[in-house]
Amino acid sequence: MGQFLLVDSKKLDGFEGLQQAVHGSHVDVMQLGRGRLRGTLSHIGIGDFSLSIGTFNVGMRTQRVSSDDKLIIGMLLAAEDRVAHWSFDMQLNDVLVIPPLLEHDGVFHGGSAYAAMRLDLNEVASLFGGETRLSDPDTWRSRGHFRADLETGAIASRRLVRIMSHLGTNKLGLTPSTADFWKRSIVECMAANVMSSLPPDDGGWLPSARRLIRRVEDYLDEAGTRPVHVSEICAALGVSRRTLHRAFQEVFGLGPVSFLRHKRLCAVHSILHQSAPGSTTVAAVAMEQGFYELGRFAQYYLAMFGERPSQTLGGATLHTVGERVARA
Repeated sequence: MGQFLLVDSKKLDGFEGLQQAVHGSHVDVMQLGRGRLRGTLSHIGIGDFSLSIGTFNVGMRTQRVSSDDKLIIGMLLAAEDRVAHWSFDMQLNDVLVIPPLLEHDGVFHGGSAYAAMRLDLNEVASLFGGETRLSDPDTWRSRGHFRADLETGAIASRRLVRIMSHLGTNKLGLTPSTADFWKRSIVECMAANVMSSLPPDDGGWLPSARRLIRRVEDYLDEAGTRPVHVSEICAALGVSRRTLHRAFQEVFGLGPVSFLRHKRLCAVHSILHQSAPGSTTVAAVAMEQGFYELGRFAQYYLAMFGERPSQTLGGATLHTVGERVARA
């Protein structure tokens, strides 16, 4: 009898779809680039083990809270522009380690593709057996960045995509022995890049720009949903506007004014995306998020998401109807 195999693949139509970027792990997402987000997201689940592959076409900021007790090991498959996780600048096919119960912060400055496997820390002794250091759970308790070898990295990247494609067509499930084989095949792709880079690049550090960004975001969290002006942030944190601007440019490639506007636009989009027509209005949601010039807000929104806010609100009904038809 086949073991349960989860296969899920969908097209993305909005940044909210990337909140499930890694199967079983919630990620807070904010769109940084302009344009309607398009992409794909595929998951393969083998028991508590999963492989996720995602692609998207605009810049994104991702954050994982510290409540996830699973180990995540990811690989950058493609990138149009700079990609940074914590303070690690990623290159093509590099591997990133996100330990259990650790906050994570990533910035994609343009369209990108990634692969990520999520597993229980107790599994590494078996799955990485034969590699003394990698089979030790303590190896994976600290965040890490591993530079990919140009040749082996490209091979591993292509192999992961082929594995996802193959398992995606499996209709019969997996036996315990075949499940173990495919988990090891996925792990091997990640391990190849890790082994070529040992010891890990642990030189990543939290520079002054990121420390300042964290202080700003803590302040915004305390402020709740009310709009916050840049000058208020400068006064509260005791920093000059120039220093604040330089920090945001270094981390996000955006000035603080643009970042705050993007953040509020994303909040509007999420509310409209989840609301049924008649339950609220575009104007009400926009003004709650501090957009008082509705004409200018509409221009910002269209440029950011590639659709009018009324289309996002109306889309909630279309998504519901589509789901009902799919289940019929």
